[in-house]
Amino acid sequence: MAQPATENVRTKKPAEASQKRAAERPADPPEEAAEAVMGLDMVLVDAARGPLRRLVPPAGTALRFGSSLARQPGTVAKRAGELVREMGKVAAGSSELAPSTKDKRFADPAWSGNPLLRRAMQAHLAGARTAWELIEDADLDWQDDERIRFTATNLVDALAPSNVPFLNPLALKAVIDTGGKSAVKGLGRMLRDLTTPPRVPSMVDPDAFTVGEDLASTPGAVVFRTDVFELIQYRPTTETVRAVPLLMVPPTINKFYIADLAPGRSIIEHYVSAGQQVFMMSWRNPDERHAEWGLDTYGQAIIDAMDAVERATGSEQVALQAFCSGGIITTMLLAHLAEIGRLDRVSALSLAVTVLDWSRAGTVSALMDEESVKAATERSRKKGYLDGAQLAEVFAWLRPNDLVWNYWVNNYLQGKPPPNFDILFWNADTTRMSAGLHRDFIDVAIGNALTEPGKATMLGTPVDLSTVTVDSYVTAGIADHLCPWQACYRTTQLLGGESRFILSTSGHIASLVNPPGNPKSTFQVGESTPASAEKWLKDAQTVQGSWWPDFMTWLGKRSGDEIPAPSSLGEELAPAPGTYVFDK
Repeated sequence: MAQPATENVRTKKPAEASQKRAAERPADPPEEAAEAVMGLDMVLVDAARGPLRRLVPPAGTALRFGSSLARQPGTVAKRAGELVREMGKVAAGSSELAPSTKDKRFADPAWSGNPLLRRAMQAHLAGARTAWELIEDADLDWQDDERIRFTATNLVDALAPSNVPFLNPLALKAVIDTGGKSAVKGLGRMLRDLTTPPRVPSMVDPDAFTVGEDLASTPGAVVFRTDVFELIQYRPTTETVRAVPLLMVPPTINKFYIADLAPGRSIIEHYVSAGQQVFMMSWRNPDERHAEWGLDTYGQAIIDAMDAVERATGSEQVALQAFCSGGIITTMLLAHLAEIGRLDRVSALSLAVTVLDWSRAGTVSALMDEESVKAATERSRKKGYLDGAQLAEVFAWLRPNDLVWNYWVNNYLQGKPPPNFDILFWNADTTRMSAGLHRDFIDVAIGNALTEPGKATMLGTPVDLSTVTVDSYVTAGIADHLCPWQACYRTTQLLGGESRFILSTSGHIASLVNPPGNPKSTFQVGESTPASAEKWLKDAQTVQGSWWPDFMTWLGKRSGDEIPAPSSLGEELAPAPGTYVFDK
């Protein structure tokens, strides 16, 4: 679970309580203890049921928490007394409580220089510290402990004085500087956001970019189309290209152009300029007519795309690169190809920020229950799909300080427009997920089905990831809050071929959009992939720059000879980025 911003005033768990909870939790290697974050299963359940339910713990957990404290009146009285004494120090101006140096909410000098604001901040920190101490004192079992901490974190973040208009110095300065216009603009922005899904502060203005012009603008054409996807072939920019083409499989939760952002930041642009033949699948945005589309539908779509790529290029093989949820489908599809004896169609596999093993997921395991799962799948079944706006809302609440309250202050309290950023524009360009795929993803994740041969199926055949013996290139982000890097690393232990694991900087998306030329960019790579992620990290070397060129070198060794670049594309049905990308 993401640590609260008030971590600097939290207490550590007593040794006895820690030992007890450690004995009750599923067995976790020490290096994976930090994986208690939101996973795909939790995202999909929350999106269907509504993320604000996390502000209220389950009734049973709340009852057990209250009962535990009721049996410890002396401890509760002690904590109350400590809080009263600290509040007395706050009021007298003698408190030494201070936020973490990394806490951006209280970075303005007024929080420490202004007596009123300093007291408000310190009172918040004191209350937060008491909350964490009471949770420790309750000594709940590991599931209830995670649930209470999850709720407390969101509530503490929401109650921060930096979110209060008449206390935030940035808001007060904006009102003075603009003669009150900032407050009027902020109120207007708030009303627009609250009346339009996903009902969180806008992270980017809707007209900040234009798809097909300044985003998704790499030249190419749609050369194949089905009801499920369009296949885009990109125009070569080099005299020679690698003989084996690359087929890219994007997430099913978002649109494909995360791989084709602004020029200079486009993954596809870089691959093409390196002499790679590139094809991209662009998923259709499903509606209620497509409710039954499930994993088999999307697995068959990848086969159809492979067929089309082979027809367009004459190659008998393709390399595959898949992102996030697209990687789950792709890997299952390769297990199917192995089962029917056609894995030879694939020369190499790349998986980016993809989790195939959902074990040891901390908060995810704690918060999931049979009732939640049934309610989530039933809601999407009745509607025919999971709304993309609901997914966007959940993603925002994964990191509320960064993705909600930060924009609350900027957009509403200061009345400023959010900064224009291509990744956030893409993130706001939401898509739906068919009810069938929603159901299937949850089933696979909740049962952790891909870790047991035969527990899941694809196109009627059992899935055994150890039969996927093609070489793989697996990437993850060291600060990924959705797909923790240790969970991504475990993919190397599930697949049957040789793996190269790359640990990029930043989080879920920024680890992918990592173009060469950024002096701050680095990635870590090891010569082997041992069973332990901690062992891998200890032995890994840090390389300056982006992983994109490294991937091109790795892929080039598995993509055949250099051949003359084709003078024309396949049958051009529409110019890139196609038509499905504009579906709302």
